[in-house]
Amino acid sequence: MTHVVIMGAGIGGIPMAYEMKQELKHGDRVTVVSNQPTFHFVPSNPWVAVNWRKRQDIEIELAPLLEKKGIGFSAAGVTRVVPQENRLELGDGTSLAYDYLVIATGPELAFDEVPGLGPAGHTQSICHVDHAAHAAEAWERFCADPGPIVVGAAQGASCYGPAYEFAMIMDTDLRRRKVRADVPMTFVTAEPYVGHLGLGGVGDSKGMIESILRSRHIKWICNAKVEKVEDGVMHVVECDEEGAEKKRHTLPFKYSMMLPAFRGIGAVRGIEGLVNPRGFVLVDKHQRNPTFRNIFAVGVCVAIPPVESTPVPVGVPKTGYMIESMVTATAHNIAALIHGREPEREATWNAICLADFGDSGAAFVALPQIPPRNVNWFSEGWWVHLAKIAFEKYFLRKVRKGVSEPVYEKYVLRTLGIDKLKGKQIPKPEMAMLEREAK
Repeated sequence: MTHVVIMGAGIGGIPMAYEMKQELKHGDRVTVVSNQPTFHFVPSNPWVAVNWRKRQDIEIELAPLLEKKGIGFSAAGVTRVVPQENRLELGDGTSLAYDYLVIATGPELAFDEVPGLGPAGHTQSICHVDHAAHAAEAWERFCADPGPIVVGAAQGASCYGPAYEFAMIMDTDLRRRKVRADVPMTFVTAEPYVGHLGLGGVGDSKGMIESILRSRHIKWICNAKVEKVEDGVMHVVECDEEGAEKKRHTLPFKYSMMLPAFRGIGAVRGIEGLVNPRGFVLVDKHQRNPTFRNIFAVGVCVAIPPVESTPVPVGVPKTGYMIESMVTATAHNIAALIHGREPEREATWNAICLADFGDSGAAFVALPQIPPRNVNWFSEGWWVHLAKIAFEKYFLRKVRKGVSEPVYEKYVLRTLGIDKLKGKQIPKPEMAMLEREAK
């Protein structure tokens, strides 16, 4: 009997469990280990943070679902991976042995790298549903007594779409509440220019994002290092093209949300041969660790080098389509090893993202993620807002039903991506469905 253990129960871990179960022989086992008992749909956290969703709308209890699929589950969390012994040390003091391990934990949020950053300091976060729920309470207090907002992503962050998304959602919500005129907004980012996205830009993302920010009266500071955050004040160093200090900014705020840098989780950090110096898991083209050949990794925990050198450190995003591609490749490659064959599946590291702005949205498609690209496309419109709603419903349904489908490839690329690229309209049945979901 083969035992496959999956660390993590998020957007990578749960589809990984479902696909792995389908690929295994009768008698083989799959076990998911998480540090929490629920799955939550991370892309909806910006909506939770402005009370457009409640956490119960995007949270699912895992144990009953996984039990129905014949998948083991522990919410004890992993304190340490011991790859030389093929086992995990769990948070409840026990150990769990594995034949194959898939690390799908996502990152650790490095708030501590900037004094005063994060929910324990003076800024909000949308990286976890707990943070988003806390941010929602602070948002209501802020809207009752509005003032300046500072929003963006600190140096070393690697997921810029949600920062832009949340800035626009806050703008939309404030206009609906008719208090936008009382709220100066500044977007602070480590990117060398707005719309860089950690990808060197996609299509005309620079020009389009600049236009969107101007139209919404949001100022921006690029090549920015957040030096420290005090109560109601953010200290930012703006750098020049060489990374040297250009200007210092003291930004007052009554509400701030800043994405932090990511690093690998403590359970794997410092394990030679498994991770890089930041704690991200090293993998080959088959998602397999070169040193410990029975360990694979998918999602944000994977080590991917920056697309290009930038004056201020900028990480590379791992979007949902890329993660699902990693999941499918990994499931097939582990199954191949179990059947005595060598891995041959490779993930398509393409970047596809839907960013909701509340009353519109932006989408980009970068195929492949690293230039030069076959497809380099960026667009804005109301249809993105509708598509993001549909994607949320689709993915939560997929988790509840216990199935794993390549949702981006099946839905976004086919219906909203390729058709859009060809200049076609969204088919009427899909549009009708999206409009119903929006209501």
